[in-house]
Amino acid sequence: MRKCIFLLCCVTAITATTEAQVRTAAQQLILTNEDSLNTGTTKAKTVVSGYGSAFYQRNFNEQFSTVTLERAVLFVGHQFNSKISVFTELELENAKVEGNEGGAELAMEQAYLKFNLNSRQYIVAGLFIPRIGILNENHLPVNFNGTERPIVEQMIIPATWRELGVGFYGRSRNLPLNYTIALVNGLNSGAFTHGSGIRDGRFEGKNATANNLAITAALQYYAGNFSFQVSGYAGGTNGLSKRASDSLGLNSGVFGLPIYLGEANVQWSNKGFSAKLLGAYISLPDGDAVNKAYANNISKNMYGAYAELAYNLLENSKKLKGQQLNIFGRYEMLDLNPSIPADAIYDGTLKQQHIIAGLSYLPIRNVVIKADVRLLHTGPENPALVINPSPVRIPYKQNNQFLNIGIGYSF
Repeated sequence: MRKCIFLLCCVTAITATTEAQVRTAAQQLILTNEDSLNTGTTKAKTVVSGYGSAFYQRNFNEQFSTVTLERAVLFVGHQFNSKISVFTELELENAKVEGNEGGAELAMEQAYLKFNLNSRQYIVAGLFIPRIGILNENHLPVNFNGTERPIVEQMIIPATWRELGVGFYGRSRNLPLNYTIALVNGLNSGAFTHGSGIRDGRFEGKNATANNLAITAALQYYAGNFSFQVSGYAGGTNGLSKRASDSLGLNSGVFGLPIYLGEANVQWSNKGFSAKLLGAYISLPDGDAVNKAYANNISKNMYGAYAELAYNLLENSKKLKGQQLNIFGRYEMLDLNPSIPADAIYDGTLKQQHIIAGLSYLPIRNVVIKADVRLLHTGPENPALVINPSPVRIPYKQNNQFLNIGIGYSF
């Protein structure tokens, strides 16, 4: 398997992802009204924008199918003057929120003020999305291949990841270099859950603890048809008071129970071909203390990587100029518990490999129809983690297949 991963990475580096093509093009193209407000190219004082997606999924092991309106997002922005604008975005996941029903969410995805310092630099303050990975900032359904978002950028980098804080963004005067640094509230390690990485430790603007903080930063460099990015996050995961922390045997302070996340990605596109390679790593050095205090069975580190190749079959079509039919393949690998504390229980199902292949058809740049197949392979199930199983539970299988068909839009 290591040889396969090495070969795939080599092919990615030498050959050709539609995502990279979109990412690079996004530096020039205005795809939504939000883009026009962000770049200052709109004359309207108030703009409305948004995006959404729906999909069908067949789980072959379970012999069960689902269909859902995955998300519908409405953006409203306003520029008070040439220097100050406000950005707000409300997201509804899975169609409706009713009572204590799980799986549905109504939440603010963004709510921040933007202060333009000059033509190259600006400051944001409020609830915003830091620049980490590829998908976090570029998560419109027309901007990535596959009905599902890349698994690594769901489980390792928990996109879409937003927090409250202040961020500084800019680009170099003489180099094709973008940079950002931001100060945001930290995470809550007490809310980390087994099998979901650090996702559940996010506050996303709701009653976030401010005793602990985090710093995130990123650099983007463009060279010809390539783009390179490195980004990082470092912050505390314990926002409790010193007294409460002492009672649980936890370190407190601004960076109490620190967590570190590092990410790097390379993208390339040319003449309809595109390629993307991303890797991310998380370190939670005091994972043993977290497990002892909260018994949430989490790992001291996690990692993931993926590579994707794509080609637009309509690249040279004169009759269908402007349309895209992207055929793609993506390989993903991740492990949410490669190094568990002494008081944790290893879960082989969290060591995963995914192979996704499919098509994305864009009749216009803001509408996409998608279809793909995902093959999943995991490590073995640990019987120690199977507690009070349902009498209708089927035996765990390390291999599974999923069929996905979906639509998406942005405006």
